[in-house]
Amino acid sequence: MELKVESRNVELKKGWQMKIDEEKEKLLKNFAGFLLHLRVAIEATTHHKEGGYEVKIVASVPNDTVVVSRKGVLVRPLLIEAFDVLMLQLKEILRKKRKVEKNAEAAIDGDRIGIIHKVSPHESYGFITTLDEREIYFHENALKNSNIDDLVEGDSVLYGETIGDKGPQASWVRVAK
Repeated sequence: MELKVESRNVELKKGWQMKIDEEKEKLLKNFAGFLLHLRVAIEATTHHKEGGYEVKIVASVPNDTVVVSRKGVLVRPLLIEAFDVLMLQLKEILRKKRKVEKNAEAAIDGDRIGIIHKVSPHESYGFITTLDEREIYFHENALKNSNIDDLVEGDSVLYGETIGDKGPQASWVRVAK
């Protein structure tokens, strides 16, 4: 991972550099091979309302860039907070990536992934929105291991697709875990 440290309108103090190096090691330990580039900028600001400094961290990961900015009076606490926020954001990106990969594996196995778009429990049917933004009809009889009253708009589901009398419909629907 490439690290670039910049300071603007202020001299980079040894303690700040040591804290940046310490946080970099934590990132390397937790995100080895995922974090491609890291830039840390410390700037002395002239705005008294914002404090005296701004710390900005820009991290590059595959297909994404994360930017964290913090303003305040003391640099060291700003560095700590900014790196903590960066760590949380990177964990969230990895979590989403794993979920997408897991769903892709399910799709490869023949299951399709969708989101419950509309549910009409009184009329025993609903609609699924597919990943490619199509709408798939389903009847409550197609539900596996769940009841139509338990479904909520936004639920992630796996389903089998077939062509019905009026277009695409789900032959079976199972709530994704």
